[in-house]
Amino acid sequence: MLNDQEKFTILRKLDNKNGITSQRALADELGFSLGKLNYCLAELRNKGLIKIQNFQKSEKKIKYLHILTPAGMTLKKKLVVNFMKIKMREYDELKIEFKKERPNS
Repeated sequence: MLNDQEKFTILRKLDNKNGITSQRALADELGFSLGKLNYCLAELRNKGLIKIQNFQKSEKKIKYLHILTPAGMTLKKKLVVNFMKIKMREYDELKIEFKKERPNS
């Protein structure tokens, strides 16, 4: 089962590449094994978040088109908002902690 960070990372990479990449190159960029990436892509596809198509006319059949579906785009946006909320909360907590350590700052 994918966690939100993994989903976001994969959806973001696919969106930034306009969906065109080899799975091996994508796995390398993400720091995943090829098997883990294949599992993750299958889960995203099964949840209706991406579509996967291979290039019929490509000389290299390892190239695939990974298309974010409307549901995938919606989830990506939701994950960005959640990520930003977490980071803003962490920033506020660090700011309070810093003020406690240095009250005259």
